[in-house]
Amino acid sequence: MKIGFIGLGQMGTAFAGLLLRAGHSVTVWNRSPEAVKTLSAQGAIAAKTPADAMQGEILFSMLASDQAIQDIGLDASLLEKAAKGLIHVNLATISPAFACALAAAHESRGLSYVAAPVFARPEAAAKGMAVVIVAGAGAAVAKVEPLLAEIGRRTVRVGDAPEMANLFKIAGNFMIMSAIETLGEAFALLKKGGVDAGLFLDTMTEGLFAAPVYKNYGKQILDEAYEPAGFYLRLGLKDANLVKAASDELAAPMPLLDLVRGHYEEAMKKGWSEKDWAALGALAAEKAGI
Repeated sequence: MKIGFIGLGQMGTAFAGLLLRAGHSVTVWNRSPEAVKTLSAQGAIAAKTPADAMQGEILFSMLASDQAIQDIGLDASLLEKAAKGLIHVNLATISPAFACALAAAHESRGLSYVAAPVFARPEAAAKGMAVVIVAGAGAAVAKVEPLLAEIGRRTVRVGDAPEMANLFKIAGNFMIMSAIETLGEAFALLKKGGVDAGLFLDTMTEGLFAAPVYKNYGKQILDEAYEPAGFYLRLGLKDANLVKAASDELAAPMPLLDLVRGHYEEAMKKGWSEKDWAALGALAAEKAGI
């Protein structure tokens, strides 16, 4: 299949690579050239402009935020240059409100829009282990589902309105950031009391909390392994702000979110934007005087 891909950060590069290895013709564009060179060496076609990546059947995008999408015109002017009938699959975590606006902008131009945000760290994404949350019109989703199966281990369809997938995703990210906060606070308490936090993590994740989020982030916090980041702390704050906007719009109070969001803001003021979002654990330790 002839596919375009815009946005080649860690995750975008991983997914574009999977599509190449599945045998598709993939045209890639990114603001910085290094990722394009990497994928070109694997057989990708380097696009000179974003519009060049929009001349196939499917466009995947993986841009960091609502603003990044607007900056290149994927919500407006750039859509005018797309191939007729193009289906745009947006893998990024964006606001539900913007997903709704994007869907309308595509529909008005005879294009299809599918929201497909993913749960995965970059290393897992590169192995095809992402969980893809998808929402959009039935025919468009049906056409892209085989591709989603090639980049992830599971595809979860949550509805016909694209914004439903993004609400699902940011709710999941809220759970992850809350788990990180919980781990950091628990470890700080234990260390202050002279108890082995590593033994605690092993014990709790053997049964009661036997989940990758607790096991992996727990080890990361214990090891203080915050760089290089798998997911930047600044993006954690971005997602916390997305959850806040959605909770306000839907009149669903989230007091725990307010706490965690405030801690991300504190960490940003310390200059930790490029650290992993698990660095909330370091903030909890610092507050405890460790």
